[in-house]
Amino acid sequence: MYQYPFSTTTLLVILAAGVVSVIIGYIWYHPRIFGGLWMRLAGITPEMAERAQHRKLLHAVLGLLASVLVAYVMFWFGAAWSVYDWTTALQLAFWCWIGFAAPLLLGSTIWEQRPFRLYLINALYWLVAFIAMALVLLF
Repeated sequence: MYQYPFSTTTLLVILAAGVVSVIIGYIWYHPRIFGGLWMRLAGITPEMAERAQHRKLLHAVLGLLASVLVAYVMFWFGAAWSVYDWTTALQLAFWCWIGFAAPLLLGSTIWEQRPFRLYLINALYWLVAFIAMALVLLF
């Protein structure tokens, strides 16, 4: 349940929600899932990916911090909207996704003239991540 005010348990749950999002990202963008297609659609060559390997830890830490921030904001939205069960948690996830992630990603897709399939890969990742984080935040 969304707890108010903050406690050590709440902070650990927010951190856990962020970690879950990162784990989903590692699976989602794995070459055997959507990673290979994502790289082609995003124009990332194997050479570019190889050059980025030395910054992999930094990217992982930044990704975790971003996910924890999203979980933190979702926690407060959940507390404000009295989210206390899985059905309202799913609604929270959907509204956060449709109101924030989906339009922002669509805007960058339109203005950067990126393929729509790239948008779908990224937007649907965020839908799954929002759902998972909202469900983790219930505990």
